[in-house]
Amino acid sequence: MKDKYVIGLILSIMISSCSSDNKIQKEPLSWPDATAPIAEEIAHVRIIHGDTVADPYYWMIDYFKKGPDSSKVVAYLEAENKYTEAMMKDTESFQDILFKEMKGRIKETDESVPYLRNGYYYYQRTEEGKQYFKLCRKKGSLDAKEEVLLDVDKMAEGFAYYAIGGATVSPDNKLLAFSVDTVSRREYVIQFKNLETGELLADKIVRTSGGAVWASDNKTIFYTSKNPVTLLSEKIKRHALGTDAASDAVVYEEKDNTNYIGVSKSKNDQYIFIYSGGTLSSETRYIKADEPNAEFKVFQARMKDVLYDVTPLADKFLIVTNDNAQNFKVMETPLDKTSKENWKEYIPHRKDVLVQGIDEFADYVAISERKNGLTQLAIRNLKDNSQHYLDFGEAAYTVYPSTNAEYNTDVLRYGYTSMVTPSSTFDYNMKTKEKTLMKQQEVLGGYDMKNYVTERVMAKSTDGTEVPISIVYKKGTKKDGTAPLLLYAYGSYGNSMDPSFSSSRLSLLDRGFIYALAHIRGGEEMGRQWYEDGKMMKKKNTFTDFIDCGKYLIDQKFTATEHLYAQGGSAGGLLMGAVINMSPEIWNGVIAQVPFVDVVNTMLDESIPLTTNEYDEWGNPNNKEAYDYMKSYSPYENIEAKEYPNLLVTTGLHDSQVQYFEPAKWVAKLRATKKGNNVILLKTDMDYGHGGASGRFDYLKDVALSYAFLFKLEGITK
Repeated sequence: MKDKYVIGLILSIMISSCSSDNKIQKEPLSWPDATAPIAEEIAHVRIIHGDTVADPYYWMIDYFKKGPDSSKVVAYLEAENKYTEAMMKDTESFQDILFKEMKGRIKETDESVPYLRNGYYYYQRTEEGKQYFKLCRKKGSLDAKEEVLLDVDKMAEGFAYYAIGGATVSPDNKLLAFSVDTVSRREYVIQFKNLETGELLADKIVRTSGGAVWASDNKTIFYTSKNPVTLLSEKIKRHALGTDAASDAVVYEEKDNTNYIGVSKSKNDQYIFIYSGGTLSSETRYIKADEPNAEFKVFQARMKDVLYDVTPLADKFLIVTNDNAQNFKVMETPLDKTSKENWKEYIPHRKDVLVQGIDEFADYVAISERKNGLTQLAIRNLKDNSQHYLDFGEAAYTVYPSTNAEYNTDVLRYGYTSMVTPSSTFDYNMKTKEKTLMKQQEVLGGYDMKNYVTERVMAKSTDGTEVPISIVYKKGTKKDGTAPLLLYAYGSYGNSMDPSFSSSRLSLLDRGFIYALAHIRGGEEMGRQWYEDGKMMKKKNTFTDFIDCGKYLIDQKFTATEHLYAQGGSAGGLLMGAVINMSPEIWNGVIAQVPFVDVVNTMLDESIPLTTNEYDEWGNPNNKEAYDYMKSYSPYENIEAKEYPNLLVTTGLHDSQVQYFEPAKWVAKLRATKKGNNVILLKTDMDYGHGGASGRFDYLKDVALSYAFLFKLEGITK
């Protein structure tokens, strides 16, 4: 659930048949004569708050509860996969074309922009035909000999899934702590490598969140330990190299199961922080990095409905907080007096500007902000407190701090993109105000941004709120209601979906599709209130915003009902489920990826990973008011005997965020209840989890399937 999930609609080369000079070939829609699986119904009743609800597909939770012993669940999921394969059989060659087209846009032999950290330049590089990458460094100069710290291509051999969760070098540059997940449950094993000899140390730490923080002594690390059942981050532990991890000391245990916790180190290497926070409040503890055995001190005890985040400078701490400041403000306090009564205003609260975070340097701070729905960067000189903003020259874009590992530098590295501008990395000299483009994503096969148009429009929602929509399409696409349009959104956790470039999206645009991104409430695009108005007992605003964005795009002739499609994943999959219950008639097809659709049952079951962490987002259904409200919109609870749009649903058997049984139950109930002949397809990745395949090419097969589904509904065959 808690996941900024945007499936990679990314990468590919145009084939001649979809050139702007050629007419798109279309054929009438036809589906193969395949029989859809009918899921067994087994009596199960939920009774709470005097409300009795039958749930005949509850048995599908068995694989989660029992593991491989539940062969019935696996058999059902495999039957659904075979049905999806049969229904999409006539698109297989097209899917292969799409995959090769998108893969062909990727520069396979590539290298990231090196960054300097503690005397070494670090970078990743990829090789032609390889799915993963090599983590490398060079000492002192980019002309120095390359050291390969991790050859992930080689490490991943023999694994269906392989992900690196973190890689951190010790202060003396001699040891590497790194973590690996081979199951796709986001449970990482931390290991250690001697960078002088290349040997792996015997130490192994299981069931972690992946990150490791080094103390100054080069032998002590801190990490976050996970509960093996709920996957909650419950404890921060301390490990000394050469000792048994089973005996690691617990330096902090979180008692509030609605909070997430984590451990980090300040950029100036002076402090180690433990952060505990939920949606509404947070708390920070800290020690000096050169005193690893010290007891962590509370920076400021958690306060009701107050979030705060700490950044150390040479002479003070800066605190980003929403204490009496809905859009956050920045406070300062002495290094030896950290409690709230010592805080003084550093940057005041502004109603029209959301403060999102701070990147600190020896002489500057870079402040990430959001205004009028767009991201911006402010630079403040710590010597004279003067401040200026970077200018970007586009109406709709996304800018964000990139890797800024070095503390003693005047150079800020930032990333920049828009719906027509490929991802770009800039170095900005905060003293001279000079920008240097270090790298721009290369789109193989040729890409000219002048051939594409991006717009930003405002749709009026049901309650009169104006909702921004970012739009991109190929020049020459007609806005007369005949163009197919894919509308995407997320709308939860305050996660903003900002306009960005996707090379795989070109495969849609070049075939006549318009792509639109709805910045609906539940995100934070328009400030903190935008989020507050799209969660808990106001969650339905998220759904009505999206529906009204769809209707606006129809009214303005960007598309028409028979050509309008919707897509969302995870909490965005909840959005998909809700809008097809509320307004099924305006969508021709919907793609719901790893969708969170069984809200009530999941939020009632504390054994399911992340449930208790989510109470401040959705509510706790053990409370009757919250139960009644979430039941009124939960997609699984509100399926009715009516016509639904064509539906492609994807999930992963090992998903740790949204368990496989939610979409499986939802599909089974929809198929048993709906009217009409529109299809419902369920595709389960039996080897993967929430984010899909781990390789840099394999995920494109899922994108190709999604695109082929849309093209089939539009009768586009090439």
